[in-house]
Amino acid sequence: MNNKIKRILPQLLTILFVVLVFGFFTINAQVNMDNRGIDFGFGFLSQEASFDMQFTLLDYDGQDSYLWAYVVALLNTLLVSFLGIIFCTILGVVIGVARLSQNFLIKNSAAWYVEFFRNIPLLLQIFFWYYAALRALPLPENAQPWFGVTYMTIKGYYIPSMIWENLNVFMSCLIASIIAIIFIRVYARKIQEREGKQLPVLYISLALITILPLLSFLIGGVTLDFEMPVLKQLAQTSFIFEGGIALPPELIALVLALSLYTSTFVAECVRAGIQGISKGQKEAAASVGLTPNQILKLVIMPQALRIIIPPTTNQYLNLTKNSSLAAAIAYPDLVLVFAGTALMQTGKAIEIVGITMLTYLSISLAIAALMNWYNKRIEIKEK
Repeated sequence: MNNKIKRILPQLLTILFVVLVFGFFTINAQVNMDNRGIDFGFGFLSQEASFDMQFTLLDYDGQDSYLWAYVVALLNTLLVSFLGIIFCTILGVVIGVARLSQNFLIKNSAAWYVEFFRNIPLLLQIFFWYYAALRALPLPENAQPWFGVTYMTIKGYYIPSMIWENLNVFMSCLIASIIAIIFIRVYARKIQEREGKQLPVLYISLALITILPLLSFLIGGVTLDFEMPVLKQLAQTSFIFEGGIALPPELIALVLALSLYTSTFVAECVRAGIQGISKGQKEAAASVGLTPNQILKLVIMPQALRIIIPPTTNQYLNLTKNSSLAAAIAYPDLVLVFAGTALMQTGKAIEIVGITMLTYLSISLAIAALMNWYNKRIEIKEK
């Protein structure tokens, strides 16, 4: 009985302490707000925002509510985080493997890349890409086309937009091909475990992801057209591209800086994971005739991922939170739009800051849960 009390009592005291601290700050905030005549509530979310955003994924104007402004700004934040995670993962894996190369030039170039980008503050890198690199680009009227259809200017990167007909048929074929690839990968894994045979999953997957969507064009009535960006003159000395998709320089600078900076840490995670596999396993795999690529794919990486994924998850979370630095270059993310402009207009500091903190917490927990699920999914089951 005494042992049970000793186990429960510290937990009860901890919970009581947390409740008291939370209650103290809550009561203190309420008293100060009452003294200043400030009301607490979320009714302001339905009020008109009365400000514009330069870049949005959804339709938005100043007559929309603060709640809709929050949703639009949240999507902008998620876009930066998603693009940053994709690019930093690709760069990180390539650089991490390159650091272990036997080639002197490749190995030292990768090491220089890591030491250079990870030792410069992220905010300075954002400033460099936005104020130095992208500001040196030509004006729209002087821009030369890239690949004949895209234009990189000081006002952004303009690319063609796609106009679909019967898009639902194409998406159905694409989803069917993805489901088929998943079943084939599961079947190939069972065959490999049971019989030791290795099916050409990559080539089969490439064929499925190509043939099925192609059939939607041939027999499904799907058509695809492109709207090209066209240079228009707004005034005597003012030009801009219309049509297509315009990627603002703020988005480009932010994604570049976040990707290059975070990829250095991902590269070190990859390098540590690969070096964590004993040399004897590599030599044993080579002795049975496996090629270096097969050794990396079949022997090293399945084991190295157990070491790579946990610290890489931390870097994904850091990238997502570091995206809040977008406010420094006026990219309309959650911090600039909601915790900045909306807060100054409404004065609802506690409500807006609380919503913003809860949003970032939810995004981080979702990323962590997904990565933990994947880590559990690929772990080596010991029998």
